[in-house]
Formats: sequence, structure tokens, C-alpha cells
Amino acid sequence: MNFSIARQQLHRLIQQIEPFRLAEAALYIAQEEYPELDIQAYLAKLDHMAQVVKQRLPDERYPLRILQVINRYLFEELGFRGNTTDYYHPCNSFLNDVIDQRVGIPITLSLIYLDIAEQVSFPMAGVNFPGHFLIRPLENDMQVFVNPFHQGELLFLEDCRERLSQIYGHPVELQPSFFEAIAPRQFLARMLSNLKHVY
Repeated sequence: MNFSIARQQLHRLIQQIEPFRLAEAALYIAQEEYPELDIQAYLAKLDHMAQVVKQRLPDERYPLRILQVINRYLFEELGFRGNTTDYYHPCNSFLNDVIDQRVGIPITLSLIYLDIAEQVSFPMAGVNFPGHFLIRPLENDMQVFVNPFHQGELLFLEDCRERLSQIYGHPVELQPSFFEAIAPRQFLARMLSNLKHVY
């Protein structure tokens, strides 16, 4: 496939009025690096993961229980993990590589998590938290955050405050902007920015 075709497909997808599948857009980005990439095959892999999670969900679908089921499957059973040894390798930003190797950076691991959560009717969104990309459930304005880079670690507001204090070396006041959900196009822009920085 010609590189320009991948770009055209990405442009077509994100210009749609209806919501688009973020994973599909990310795979078009990866197709720039892998022209023969079979996008539908990778979407099918994500669909399979979501189906497994759906089958394991309890009848009482409490939010924290849903997160536990996703975490156990992705990080304990499948072995997805953050790449702490070669964080800036381009493969960490290509969704097909992350699915195959089960290693990535916060934003690509978050994307897999978000796709599965969406398919099991538990919508979540990315959060541009300072220092680390997180995700959070959208229902009932839950104040719990998931860190897919660290095996789906669950963080509450006090945990986030402590994490910021560690990063900056002094107490930091939490701001509402730290936890605002980012739109899909912003998510993709951050992925592209990461790749631009890597290259």
C-alpha cells in the first residue's frame, strides 16, 4: 500500500461526523511504517479480547469489578506491560507492534484498554495527567484513574496528588484540567507527537 493511501484513510476516518474507532485510526498511523499491515486482522484481535472480557464480567457490573476483570486479563493473563527498558523505541507507538509484543508506552496501552472498555459498554477516556497519560471511567463522574503502563494500577485523587509531589519534588495542587477527558483527535495528535519526537 502506498503511504499516501494510509494517510487518506486516516483523514477520511477522522472527518466522519459519527464517532470513529480510535484503534482503527491508530492502525492507519502504523500503516505508514508497515504498508502491508492488515488493519482488519488487528481490529479482530481487539474484538476477541473484548469478547473474552465480556464473558468474564459478573452479573453485577460494579465499575471497580469491571476494571479488575480487564486488568486481570490484559496484564496478568496476556502479559501486557509498560516498556521500561526502551521507552522511546518507535514500536511502542505502533498499535500493531504493541498488540503483538504486548509491550508499549502509556498512550498505546491505554488505547487497547479503552477499546476493550468501549466494547463491553464501559466507556472510558484518556486523561493528560502531568507526567503520565492515564485513563478514567466516564460513568457517574468516577474519580478513579487507571495507569495501564503499570499493570492497570488504580489511582484515586490522593494517589494522584502524591504522584505529582514525587515528580516535582514539592506539594502540587490538583487542577481540574489535569483530569479532563481528551477528545479522540487530541489522542491521535499526542500519538503523532510522540512519534515525531522519537524520530
